[in-house]
Amino acid sequence: MSSQKGNVSRSRRQKHQNTTAYKNDKYGATVQVKRANAKIHDGLCQHCKDVLEWKVKYNKYKPLTQPKKCVKCSQKTVKDAYHIICKPCSLQLEICCKCGKKEDIVVPVNSHLDKSEQEEDEQSKRAHRRRKKDVDDLDSDDDFDDDFGDLDDEEDEDFDSNSGPQKTQSKPAELPDVSLINVKD
Repeated sequence: MSSQKGNVSRSRRQKHQNTTAYKNDKYGATVQVKRANAKIHDGLCQHCKDVLEWKVKYNKYKPLTQPKKCVKCSQKTVKDAYHIICKPCSLQLEICCKCGKKEDIVVPVNSHLDKSEQEEDEQSKRAHRRRKKDVDDLDSDDDFDDDFGDLDDEEDEDFDSNSGPQKTQSKPAELPDVSLINVKD
């Protein structure tokens, strides 16, 4: 294309074109790339969201190392890269966290937290059910009939006749105090 002013028409096609799309994790993803790929860009207008997604896609996204100052409340509460307004101010004023314009917010702030909290609740319920089922299985497996299977029939009769209503001990038997015993050599 010529640098001549007003010359915007091109007479030839693109000279170099990639055969495969760029992958930011082609040679193994670093921790920084994994975090950038997993990041949910909330509290942004559509244009700013597209910009940040482009930065992530082409490995240009650089996360913040320390919180920045919010331009509205002047507190160091901005924790996301490329943002100028903290999330509480953005929610209160209903503006984009990156550009500060009053536009439609595509992904509302903390909407992904609600979903993750629901998933965590479901997972904890499932884990609780599994633990309860495991405990029930252990209780049903504990057959006390097999504990005395070695004894002769005569001893079983004596054992049965002497036994009345028995209470099972819930705590283990206490060991005697051996600190008071004197040992002579």
